[in-house]
Amino acid sequence: MAPSVPEKLKEEQEDIQDMFAITRGTRSHGSRRLITSLAVAGVAALALSACASGDAGGESTEGGVELTMWTRAATQIQSEAFVEAYNAGHDNQVKLTVIPTDDYQAKVGAAAGSKSLPDLFASDVVFAPNYTSQGLYLDLTDRIDALPFADDLAQSHIEVGTFEGSKYVVPHTMDLSVLFYNKDLYTQAGLDPEQGPTTLAEFGEHARAIDALGLDGVSGTFFGGNCGGCQVFTWFPSVWATGDGVMNEDGTESLLASDSAKEVYAFYRGLVADGIVGAGTKDETGATWTGPFPDGTVGVMPMPSTMLGSMPENTGVVPIPGPDGGESTFVGGDSIGIAASSENPDAAWEFLEWSLGDEAQLEVLAKNGDVVARTDLAKNKYSEKDPRVVTINEVAAKGVTPKSLKFGEAFNDPNGPWLVLTREAVFGSGADIDKNNDAITAVLAE
Repeated sequence: MAPSVPEKLKEEQEDIQDMFAITRGTRSHGSRRLITSLAVAGVAALALSACASGDAGGESTEGGVELTMWTRAATQIQSEAFVEAYNAGHDNQVKLTVIPTDDYQAKVGAAAGSKSLPDLFASDVVFAPNYTSQGLYLDLTDRIDALPFADDLAQSHIEVGTFEGSKYVVPHTMDLSVLFYNKDLYTQAGLDPEQGPTTLAEFGEHARAIDALGLDGVSGTFFGGNCGGCQVFTWFPSVWATGDGVMNEDGTESLLASDSAKEVYAFYRGLVADGIVGAGTKDETGATWTGPFPDGTVGVMPMPSTMLGSMPENTGVVPIPGPDGGESTFVGGDSIGIAASSENPDAAWEFLEWSLGDEAQLEVLAKNGDVVARTDLAKNKYSEKDPRVVTINEVAAKGVTPKSLKFGEAFNDPNGPWLVLTREAVFGSGADIDKNNDAITAVLAE
């Protein structure tokens, strides 16, 4: 017997929740509940037919409408600053809800099924393809292309949010991976404090020189040895710097057994073997991986650009290099779009367009030391006060945001194949890279 309408909706909601649990890496590869093409079509249909209800917004305010917006806790500071500045000068008002980062994917999935998506919702940029491919966002192609600064927007965010030729999201917040180095320790080690590493080889030389100081509790470098997300953020750029990719264009095949990728693993393997990394590196799951450097106990290491504000004043910043030179960055952060179910698309776009304009980019982001989403504003009245910010802004144009529907399962899942590859390549024998790369491909191609 066919299920009743309420039962069918319940099943579709469960499918949606399963789908987003998978993107978070919280479901096992052997899950018996598979997302079929029929369920996927149901997600899109639910999103496209949904009417605003509950906390989905659409309420009138004096002289305007109230828009609802969701963001994850990881970008709370920037999101709140945007909303506060916008609300202060517009009739339309934005009501922001901040959701714990670990709960965000499931929350969006459940809201899609219950027809309660907000007018605007942000996404960790690597998960944007999961939303665009399921029809949860409104097509913004014409609106984006009409912006006078369209070509100056962070193209990696635009590209990741493009599905079947249509553009669905714009940059919301930017977080880049860059190389930080402690100038005081450089001086003590006889290194030039104004010249950071330009190759991985120099990175290694500098780290070894600082480690050789023999200072109590000070190490040459540090990294999240048991954190797949930390490693993609800081190791992928060294592969891109060589001109190689980490996946094929469709995001269905891993290229992480290439010669350049193996050079990167060998580099970190050498640092571990020589005892240049700080205590706890092997077991660091990511919860505290950015902590040691600001404490002055690490000489040089790649980290998120958003850490700049918490760094000691005498800290240098350079792009992440490849084995023999070149430079790149992982363009992370959050993208944002308008829910396909929003009853206020024009008002929602007004907010997005404002957020990308000169005033918001400069007075909300740049003024607070955050990375701007437009290359034409990389040098501005605020960044010019700190050349490190200019370096961070400019490297964004050379960065990449990897795109795959299975990114979470393949790379962020603590039980996923990427972490198996890196653990074996850096802390193990290093003999199984090709086999483990095939395992990543198997997940990406599912």
